[in-house]
Amino acid sequence: MSEATQQKKFIIQKIYTKDISFESPNTPGIFTAEFKPNLEVNLNVESKSLEEGVYHVVLRVTATTKVEEHTAFLCEVEQAGIFTLQGFNQEEMGYLLGAQCPNTLFPYARETVSDLVTRGGFPQLLLEPVNFEAMYHEHLQSQAAQAEETAQ
Repeated sequence: MSEATQQKKFIIQKIYTKDISFESPNTPGIFTAEFKPNLEVNLNVESKSLEEGVYHVVLRVTATTKVEEHTAFLCEVEQAGIFTLQGFNQEEMGYLLGAQCPNTLFPYARETVSDLVTRGGFPQLLLEPVNFEAMYHEHLQSQAAQAEETAQ
């Protein structure tokens, strides 16, 4: 079957929480301070092929909240998924692994972060929606700029 006639498949085989970490190093003192938090969120996406047409994608979310210079909490969640991706060309595969799979995983990671922060005794943290498509395109532009600099 040629690539042109091969049916495209995007199948979610499994979504799971790979790793969780929650630290509140300055408790209980941080609970007595005026809570004016400064939140920093970092996102990272990694993917690898498990076998022909099957990929493992990990979305890592790190939320660090500080009150003045003191860390209130550090929450890290690795939300992972196993996806069957077949019939796509190289460009489409990059887009699916870099944007669509993370879009699928993010709501699960968001819920886990919110739950951990609340269980840690802090006000609920609802992460803002993320535009993984824009992040993916920025990543491509950055790679193209680096390649251009290297070529000069």
